[in-house]
Amino acid sequence: MNNSLSRVPLPMRRLFLLTCLAASASMPAHAATVAEKPTQAKLIVVLVVDGLPQEQVVRYRDQFGQGGFRRLLDQGAWFSDAHQAHGITVTAVGHSAVLTGAYPYQHGIIGNNWIDPVTLESVYCTEDKQYTYIGEETKASDGTSPANLRVSTLGDELRYSNGEHSKVITVSGKDRGAILLAGKTGTAYMYMSKTGNFASSTYYMKSHPQWVQQFQAAKPQDKFYGKEWRPLLPDAAYANDADDELVINQKEKDKRFPFKYVSKSGKPDAEYYKDLYTGPYVDEMTLDFARAAIEGEKLGQNPTGVPDVLGVSLSSHDYVNHSFGPESRMSHDHLQRLDRMLAAFFTYLDKRIGLENTMVVLTADHGFPNVPEFAQSIKRDAQRLDSKKITADLNLYLAEKFGQKDLVRKWSNPHFLLDYKLMEQKNLKREEVELAAARFLQGVPGIADSFTRTQFENGNLPRTRIGTLLQRAWNKQRSGDVMVVTKPYWYFASEAHGTSHGSPYIYDTNVPLILMGKPFKAGSYGQYAEVMDIAPTLAHLLRVRPPSGSEGRVLTEILR
Repeated sequence: MNNSLSRVPLPMRRLFLLTCLAASASMPAHAATVAEKPTQAKLIVVLVVDGLPQEQVVRYRDQFGQGGFRRLLDQGAWFSDAHQAHGITVTAVGHSAVLTGAYPYQHGIIGNNWIDPVTLESVYCTEDKQYTYIGEETKASDGTSPANLRVSTLGDELRYSNGEHSKVITVSGKDRGAILLAGKTGTAYMYMSKTGNFASSTYYMKSHPQWVQQFQAAKPQDKFYGKEWRPLLPDAAYANDADDELVINQKEKDKRFPFKYVSKSGKPDAEYYKDLYTGPYVDEMTLDFARAAIEGEKLGQNPTGVPDVLGVSLSSHDYVNHSFGPESRMSHDHLQRLDRMLAAFFTYLDKRIGLENTMVVLTADHGFPNVPEFAQSIKRDAQRLDSKKITADLNLYLAEKFGQKDLVRKWSNPHFLLDYKLMEQKNLKREEVELAAARFLQGVPGIADSFTRTQFENGNLPRTRIGTLLQRAWNKQRSGDVMVVTKPYWYFASEAHGTSHGSPYIYDTNVPLILMGKPFKAGSYGQYAEVMDIAPTLAHLLRVRPPSGSEGRVLTEILR
């Protein structure tokens, strides 16, 4: 007998039991079963648009067609106040959040790259020298496995729950976009910029299945050679976009509409395949490959009756926004083209599986600030920062203060790594050097604040939104010794054009979060939500264990 019930007097216990029996008798015969029954979705489709700020979806809504973003907004549950709620908003960190529900301090992916504090070697987020791309050249730092991801994903937990019968397939223009969605037990495919193929790695299999070989043999990547990317809409539709002169580097005046995809060799080659990233065609191929995966793997038709997962990361919007900014005609037009691609993909899903049998999630890994030149034109304080100069100046300052050169060994945005061995040899206290470095950096133009390893380890960051996001982004084993935060609209850049992301500010964190399918009540929701909420919400609906590092909440307000 339940211990708490045994402490209740016997008459009260009898009354309690009679009440329960009466209540169950008055319920419909099927009610208890329905309450316990998991969602009957055959396929979960998770779409991640790389580098898509929420504001762009809202700003261009009236120009979307009926079947893509507008269908998601009209038929799905979407959150206007949704965020990648960690302090370093880059591709690898954002993709890791989507299906783990975890923050970087747990999942371990603290950036696209970071410096190993022990070896001081650069580490790429999905590199693994044990594995190679199948049939493709593989460099030491290429992404080939999820070894650096320290937690499970929704797909991993779904497969665990049903004896690995569910299939989890992911595809992306970037290796990290596919691998970090696939988790430990899914299968990732990524675009190869030298050949234009989509390929997997030997972590997942020894050789590609027949359907992948057939897709590669058709050479779909070559059909865009000589094509031009021109604006899809009439000129008047782009009237509110930034002037090209503000967003295009004066040294690259040819980088404007129309863009023609050719190469110096006069035929498809590595130059051409790489150029395809900045435009609509890699995304088109990614969705074509997703269709081939649905057909080849029979996704959504699992013979055991369990659901499958398809993850699709669309990479090109990130490249376009990096080059021209989210305020540009190029970004505007690319999103309109992506809208039409999504409409065609949803139509395909409707015919092949039925959207009534599908749950669709769309989000992004991060947002984007404006190009500094445009930001300045609208009275924003915006600049690019030179990390090499700041590192050199910091080392000079520390040398004067402590009598020792080169106390800063490495820079890995936004971290400075100090030389522990040197400090030990010179009997310097780590905390004193950290604090001196942090104070110096706080006086650098464009730096809003800086925080030390000691502060992170002791949980002594300010109790502010930014303090919370930075604490979540800091991993004890992998992060540096001093972390800096730029001022709004300032960012570190190695080139004097375009823009970048990575800050804890709203323009980088606020991303779309839309869920469409039978379990969701359509509508616009103003409640605060995080991308980390996707995994626990789907786990709840699928009746599976949440991923091991999940800290998100179940979005109960949108559930039927």
